[in-house]
Amino acid sequence: MSEQRETLTYEDFGRAARELAQQVADDGFEPDLILSIARGGLFLGGALGYALDVKNLFVMNVEFYTGVDQRLELPVVLPPTLDAVDLTGSRVLIADDVADTGKTLELVVDFCSGHVSDVRTAVVYEKPRSVVRCDYVWKRTDAWIDFPWSTLPPVVSRGGFDH
Repeated sequence: MSEQRETLTYEDFGRAARELAQQVADDGFEPDLILSIARGGLFLGGALGYALDVKNLFVMNVEFYTGVDQRLELPVVLPPTLDAVDLTGSRVLIADDVADTGKTLELVVDFCSGHVSDVRTAVVYEKPRSVVRCDYVWKRTDAWIDFPWSTLPPVVSRGGFDH
């Protein structure tokens, strides 16, 4: 793992979200809904929803990271679980902040497959080791990423992981 750090500011994030939305639009993809992977993907999902004029936003809660470069063996979907029936026949854009190992995105893409008419992925960052090659990527890096929403410690700690 590289000791380098990539720092994303809120201003950079705003630019990244608009540029990703433009990539989707230029590609001619018109999603019926955006599926955000919580928590990091919530920011991008909301921003893409506004930029692409998509009002149907869904969320899947997936836990993988327990700390800096520490993760569970496999990503785990947390309740409330999304009902695949809600996605049936739709064109889905999956939004997440980063494709690191890609295992989380792979889990969500697999969840959608067989139910949706088309599924594409959009991320702010993609790492070279990701098992998923995302359709829309703002930047590729191998560095650890400091996101503006998770660099400061929580205002209140609830005993969970802090990233």
